[in-house]
Amino acid sequence: MTELHLWLSCSSIVVMTTVLIVGSGPTGLTLACDLARRGVAVRIIEKTPAFPRSSRAKGPNQRSLEVLDDLGIADRIVAAGRSGIVMRKYWNGQHTGDTDPFAGIITTPDVPFDRTYLIAQWELEAIMRERLAGYGVSVELGVELTGFTQHDGGVTAEIAGGDRIEAAYLVGCDGAHSTVRKLTGSSLTGTTNEEQAMVCGDVDIDGLDREVWHQWFDETGGVMLCPIPNTAASWWFQAGPERDAAGLPVPPSLESFQRLFDRHARMPGITITDATLLSTYRVNVRMVAEYRFGRVFLAGDAAHVHPIAGGLGMNTGIQDAFNLGWKLGMVASGQASDKLLDTYEEERLPVAAHTLDITSGRLRAALESVRTPGGGLEVVVTKDTSNLGVAYGWSSLSHHDGDGVLEAGDRAPDAPCHDAAGAPVRLFEVFAGPHFTVLAFGAAVAIDDERVRTCVIGEGGLVDDGGHARRAYGITGDALVLVRPDNHIALITSTPAEITGYLDALAA
Repeated sequence: MTELHLWLSCSSIVVMTTVLIVGSGPTGLTLACDLARRGVAVRIIEKTPAFPRSSRAKGPNQRSLEVLDDLGIADRIVAAGRSGIVMRKYWNGQHTGDTDPFAGIITTPDVPFDRTYLIAQWELEAIMRERLAGYGVSVELGVELTGFTQHDGGVTAEIAGGDRIEAAYLVGCDGAHSTVRKLTGSSLTGTTNEEQAMVCGDVDIDGLDREVWHQWFDETGGVMLCPIPNTAASWWFQAGPERDAAGLPVPPSLESFQRLFDRHARMPGITITDATLLSTYRVNVRMVAEYRFGRVFLAGDAAHVHPIAGGLGMNTGIQDAFNLGWKLGMVASGQASDKLLDTYEEERLPVAAHTLDITSGRLRAALESVRTPGGGLEVVVTKDTSNLGVAYGWSSLSHHDGDGVLEAGDRAPDAPCHDAAGAPVRLFEVFAGPHFTVLAFGAAVAIDDERVRTCVIGEGGLVDDGGHARRAYGITGDALVLVRPDNHIALITSTPAEITGYLDALAA
């Protein structure tokens, strides 16, 4: 990942790279890790002078954990995070019940992660940065993009202070107030609901049970406190805001948080001793009309913002990046034509629109639930909020050959197998890495193509323990399944030539 530095003058430096990522949150870090492991020259810049100590998003969901597992860090996130936290609900200060929103989930062999893990965003980002550093890439702090111009060979990015970065591609992962998006002339279109404002922050409190997520509600509003893992006394604080005489939200503060807690929790003697990262959240349901602008792309909150119900903000961004990474990697290495990059928007734009619908629906359900004793936020947890069902059946990359348990575009399921020596091997271990995979069910079929790795399921290959792999893929006879680098099915066939033809078409 060598970069060429061209010294133009004593005050201006041009640095060459293949992909320039703007923004070092989970979206940008996912993309940087995926590109770096492919050997693609990448730079990731962040305008802030220091990494934020912000808890923000509460953690990766089931599908994002699969992505992070592919990147080799899910085990660390699971170890540092927390799952299965019980929601403790109160009405008018009285305890009405406890609910585990994941209690009814039935664990199946095709899904390695059956629930979300709570972890402060700063801790998640630190794990991701360490992974990125293992590839020799570090986030560059205090580097602010101020403009860019596109030309036939790439993008010239202008940096505050006068330096420039020449890149083949530029990706804006810089959040809802994205500079990259604004420079493209695009905007987040949709609606903002000022009436559904919420005040948020990280607070320190002693004296509360840290084994549960407390949710106090009454006829006038509510306060929610969720313990931040790996801290002694820190909590995520969320509440409906105080309002002034004009009905406008009172800006969040330590004093305001204490008054809100006292009003709704009705627990004398509990004191909030610190409040940081204060913000007023307003419900936005907005997205861009395009994800690609020539050699410039948008991902994550730069492209879509939606209600926090269901926790899909950060997760959708991570999955945007995983979709874009393999495509940029193949085009940059000459394995695919530029047309492949059009499928990023083709596939992820409809997902963003669907996410806006899901989260809006979950918000409505939550607001209705908390109006009655015993109601709580468990209603926001549904099958849709796992993202395991996201599929790209409409995509030009999905080649169909008939109906079955799975179709092209679907997420490729996991399954437990073992090798000839009896050692356990999961299919996700086979998929992990920047490559296409061919699952050859039945007779061993050699796919002589360096662009894919072939894994035989059957004689001479992996043993399908309990038939889980065949059952998950709906295969009874011999078949070939081509799995994309982002672990979605490209096609299911019985003809090796179709595999080669598919890959050839990517380069055409």
